[in-house]
Amino acid sequence: MSEWVALFIMASALGMDAFSVSLGLGMLGLRLRQVFQIGFTIGIFHMIMPLLGVAAGKVLSSYFSMLATFIGGALLFLIGLQMVASAFKANEESTLKPYGAGMFLFALSVSLDSFSAGLGLGMLGAKTLLTVAMFGAASMLLAWTGLMMGRRFQHYIGAYGELLGGCILIGFGIKLFLPI
Repeated sequence: MSEWVALFIMASALGMDAFSVSLGLGMLGLRLRQVFQIGFTIGIFHMIMPLLGVAAGKVLSSYFSMLATFIGGALLFLIGLQMVASAFKANEESTLKPYGAGMFLFALSVSLDSFSAGLGLGMLGAKTLLTVAMFGAASMLLAWTGLMMGRRFQHYIGAYGELLGGCILIGFGIKLFLPI
């Protein structure tokens, strides 16, 4: 039972990252179908990444942990810059598309921390199926919540939503590079 509680807390903490970053992306004024697809994709990535982490948990955990953090920060920063740049372009479509490669990069960037967690859990011998199921479910639900809140909030701030969303992503990208 205590393993369930520990994994639930860890899954929620990792999912909060997806929530906060999804809040910024949600300000693009996404359709409900896009919200569903993005949240589902984030959930899938939050299952794949810890699986890969558990598999690699016996090898170079400290090296991959730091590398995953930097790659995730760089991806969030670049996606945020792209959103900010497109917010300043008059009457042009956003360069960040919440589907295809854009959705893939977004889901990858918010799930890299799950890879790091999987490394540690693999070395501790955690139950793999329980771990990936909790990570996937928590991050998917929290991403949907963030996307819906951002979508709703976007209506109140209008055209500045993409700018604010980009700044949120840039902030989280920078945060991953700073020591805690």
